[in-house]
Amino acid sequence: VFSTDRIIAMSFPSSGKQSFYRNPIKEVARFLDTKHPGHYKVYNLCSEQGYDPKYFHYRVERIFIDDHNVPALQDMLKFTASVREWMSQDEKNVVAIHCKGGKGR
Repeated sequence: VFSTDRIIAMSFPSSGKQSFYRNPIKEVARFLDTKHPGHYKVYNLCSEQGYDPKYFHYRVERIFIDDHNVPALQDMLKFTASVREWMSQDEKNVVAIHCKGGKGR
């Protein structure tokens, strides 16, 4: 996990067998709810996998970027505009950004 004051980069929040070697989704939700209650938004940049957004109170946005590929310019513009809008709404707001492994996208 990489973190600044307002940006968290992490691997995919997983359940089942994948949670043994990736971030367990319930633990990620607990962390965000404890450290940033009501002030976080999760960005899923993984086209390969999704999850139920209820874990994060439906504050999830998904940008479909294929693993080991360059994202389309329009996708990056959409992503950066969304992050900018969320961050500007409140100085307490943070973003948690992930792909599959936590380093590729």
